[in-house]
Amino acid sequence: MQKIKSFFAKYYEALSYLFFGGLATLLNFAILLVLQAAAGREFAAGAGNVLNNALCILFAYWTNRTFVFKSKNHGKAAWSEFAQFVSCRIATAVADQIIMWLGVTVLGVTLWLFGKDCGPLLVKLVAQVVVIVSNYVFSKLFIFKKK
Repeated sequence: MQKIKSFFAKYYEALSYLFFGGLATLLNFAILLVLQAAAGREFAAGAGNVLNNALCILFAYWTNRTFVFKSKNHGKAAWSEFAQFVSCRIATAVADQIIMWLGVTVLGVTLWLFGKDCGPLLVKLVAQVVVIVSNYVFSKLFIFKKK
């Protein structure tokens, strides 16, 4: 039992980042599915994806600041941290948008499962791998770096 505690203590940051990143990814997929059902494939992969990313950025900032990196910044420092976080996340959201556009609109990736077109989900999965790795690097090296 002590080895398990020691493992979690040693790798808390990476493990919690993966956990909360997983929650953010699930939220991202859920919003994609809702938007696709409500407004169609093209909207969900286009303008809807921009809204999706904005909501997930806010969720990710809160979880990263509170649980992963345990930031204690307040006032001006907290606003600076938020601005850096949003700036980096906008960069990866642009990457996500480009991957979604290429996969769904240009390449027309389609995957039929249970009578539903899951192509956008497959493309989103690829995009999320790129986004999660990039976001961790940005967060660790630039935004929530230890003083």
